[in-house]
Amino acid sequence: MRRLKPLLAAGLAAAAFAFAASPDPQSHFGHPIGADRTVLDWEKVVSYFRKLESSSDRIRVREYGRSTEGRPMIVAIISAPDTVKDLERYRRIQERLADPRKTPEDQARGLIDQGKAVVMITCTIHSTEIASTHTAVEFAWRLLAEDNPKFRTILDNVIFLLVPSLNPDGLDLVTQWYRKTLGTPIEGTSPPELYHKYVGHDNNRDWYMFSQAETRATIRELHNAWYPHIVYDVHQMGTTAARIFVPPWIDPVEPNIDPLVIQMCNAFGMGMALDLTAAGKKGVVVNALYDFWTPARHYQAYHGGLRILSESASARLATPIDVPRGRLDRSSRGYSAGQASWNHVEPWEGGTWRLRDIIDYQSVAWESCLYQAALRRADLLRNFYTIGQRASARTSPYAFVVPAEQRDPGAAAKLLETLSFGMVEIERALGQFEAGGVTYPEGSHVIRMRQPYSSFAKTLLERQSYPDLRLYPGGPPRRPYDATAHTLPLLMGVEVHAAAEPFTARLEGAESFPLVPAGDGRLHAADTETWRAINRWWDWGGEVWRDMTTGDFYTRVPAGSVLRKVNRPRVAVYRSYIPVMDEGWTRWVLDQFGFRYSSVRNPEILAGALREKYDVLILPDQSPASIKEGYRKGSMPEEYTGGLGSAGAQALRRFAEDGGTLILLNDASGFAEQVGIQAANVLRELPNQEFYCPGSLLRVNLKEGHPLTYGLPREIAIWSGGSPAWNPQETGGAVAVARYVQSEVLASGWLLGEQHLAGRAALLDTPMGRGRVILFGMRPQYRAQSYQAFKLLFNALLYLED
Repeated sequence: MRRLKPLLAAGLAAAAFAFAASPDPQSHFGHPIGADRTVLDWEKVVSYFRKLESSSDRIRVREYGRSTEGRPMIVAIISAPDTVKDLERYRRIQERLADPRKTPEDQARGLIDQGKAVVMITCTIHSTEIASTHTAVEFAWRLLAEDNPKFRTILDNVIFLLVPSLNPDGLDLVTQWYRKTLGTPIEGTSPPELYHKYVGHDNNRDWYMFSQAETRATIRELHNAWYPHIVYDVHQMGTTAARIFVPPWIDPVEPNIDPLVIQMCNAFGMGMALDLTAAGKKGVVVNALYDFWTPARHYQAYHGGLRILSESASARLATPIDVPRGRLDRSSRGYSAGQASWNHVEPWEGGTWRLRDIIDYQSVAWESCLYQAALRRADLLRNFYTIGQRASARTSPYAFVVPAEQRDPGAAAKLLETLSFGMVEIERALGQFEAGGVTYPEGSHVIRMRQPYSSFAKTLLERQSYPDLRLYPGGPPRRPYDATAHTLPLLMGVEVHAAAEPFTARLEGAESFPLVPAGDGRLHAADTETWRAINRWWDWGGEVWRDMTTGDFYTRVPAGSVLRKVNRPRVAVYRSYIPVMDEGWTRWVLDQFGFRYSSVRNPEILAGALREKYDVLILPDQSPASIKEGYRKGSMPEEYTGGLGSAGAQALRRFAEDGGTLILLNDASGFAEQVGIQAANVLRELPNQEFYCPGSLLRVNLKEGHPLTYGLPREIAIWSGGSPAWNPQETGGAVAVARYVQSEVLASGWLLGEQHLAGRAALLDTPMGRGRVILFGMRPQYRAQSYQAFKLLFNALLYLED
């Protein structure tokens, strides 16, 4: 025993030295983390994590991808030293548990005994919500530098994947803007541009379409490699809300999420609320504000894991604010920020709120989540395996079938690639087969439901029926947190059939989905990929002709045909100083399909002479008031204030009259009145208990043979979210190119008051002088998903009258 004591003391001293060796954040950044008016540069964040890695055997830092603008994206993997030395072994345990069809229960029990809980925490996807990257820096250091029983338990039982920022481009943008405005009246404002190059705040609505570089890297290298049991996404909300939200979520819950996921989210969230309250943190709210519906924000919930969200109250970036108790929200969804209730047991009294406070709340919540995961390590692994078993036993439907013959083979290939990227198993038929009384040709694709990620496939392929939720019986609708419909076959114009009963077919696994060329020399207007092809041809200096009857394209003129040569359009996209996500999505779609375009700001439009430079000008979805007025004076530096005003409207009118095509998307169509178009939105004055469409898919009929509808069927589904509609009889010389059907308007999602839409116009083509103004009562490029409606927009770029 005498000999043991010195050895034990020496061991403890060595452990203490190991914990103390990690460099503290202040020595690296030059200020305490969370100090007022301090922000972080991404390069210094990355270099700090590299320093932690070089100083400790409990952390490994990996670059797992590059952002849209080329910055490194990193993950810090933190665990006990023996675990860190053998990470691949633990990753493979997760991989084996992820597919119960290949891992029998007796083997699974042994793997569960050996495995670790895998928890991923992701930060600052919304880069004006700056606190979580600061929390990541400090919390990682504390895990490595502090020796306490909770941290030891976490390190011994958890593999912690820490992503300090899912949007490093935005982090640097916000940091630079904040420093630029320090000490000015606009200190603490958001930058006057999108904090993600393309999608701004929508970058956390991309978790099933996988359109952005950051999303694809994170899914491919982290989600699909590590199969985390918990993905905790850290956010901030408004300044006058509760101080922090954690689950449980409010209704509705998307029906394909496994009940075990829901119950575990409830349990972990309530545990976090308990630990926050025990730490003296007031203003903790649960079961309020945020629902659990759309897979756009919930990838892991369909892949066996929990999706935890916290939303902390914000300061003005890193500038403290004063929030008197009387200014706290009184009518938020599910609670009042100034009043005690079962789900908000101890309200915050008001006062000064600063960046340091947010970090303190987040740190408690992170520790709670990780500690609960450590204590329930075996439960998490067992439940993860069980969820996979239940999904792999699904029998209703038996399968979805994607027929080989599609009107739009490019969109069909994209749909299949999207599902495959989300780890859905897809098979290709080696011969003709019959299912549900339908005969399918060789080359059709089958997605059987008896597989671990069938929930993901099912929720994206079936139609949604969002519940009719009201604030009180017979009262106004309760606003969903996000869109209510996400049916990819409708959005993309792909034929997909559900097969209820088992069938027999010769199938092989498919991981790539090459397009089948038409083989007749044409580039079909119906095929989305045609638009990439003609833009590539133009890039190479080629000439393009179009059949004005079918809309099909040719790169050479067939003998005896009557075609019209099509010149490459000179496209401009209006870029307001008020950041507009739809403007970013518009640029993304144009870039992806190879269109050349210019971004035009207020001064260029106000200078006039637009027709000399452009053939087409697009105004993305934006309120008419903000287009007209812009930022008010004093709210931004002078060069960013003001809008187009009446002078800009007149410049747009002259552009159309001189032969240009002016395209107004969704709410921007309301600016047509300023341009001189009389088209009144028939929905404008209706209260939402009488008409309500919060992001749903609606059925419209298209005018056949019109230049805007080339390549499209007579009926399609369009995305509508409070979108305008017009009475065709009251729009002067406008042509109604798309009209809502007379009944059963709703294709997927939630709609109140369909009678107000029946027969109304959703797309107007209005002549003006030698040009035209096209009003879209929709977002045809909605979040990179509405492939079918892309063609309406693309046709508008090449508008030609026969």
